[in-house]
Amino acid sequence: MDAATAGRMLDHLDREVAERLARLRADEVSLLRDRADATADDEHDPEGSTLSGEWLHVDALRRGAEQERAEIRAARERVASGTFGVCEMCGVPIADARLEVRPFARRCIGCAT
Repeated sequence: MDAATAGRMLDHLDREVAERLARLRADEVSLLRDRADATADDEHDPEGSTLSGEWLHVDALRRGAEQERAEIRAARERVASGTFGVCEMCGVPIADARLEVRPFARRCIGCAT
């Protein structure tokens, strides 16, 4: 995969992750506000999930998206340095099909398993 194609893919993925992060951060703020406003003991409410449980779920999703964004940034650095698409373990080219699915892949399929 050439650097221009990789850059476009990473740009697209970065925009998607940024949008997801914005939604998750807004959800976190809303849940924290709801939790502060809650007058009932939602931790022992037999109906559905608790606000704390929902917050933990959103927090985990946000942390995952932030990690994905860090991987995208690292992939951009590899594009700039000319090492994008080369396995960090064995030095062979990473298959284009793998990079299309996971543009920030650092290892070829053989080394990833």
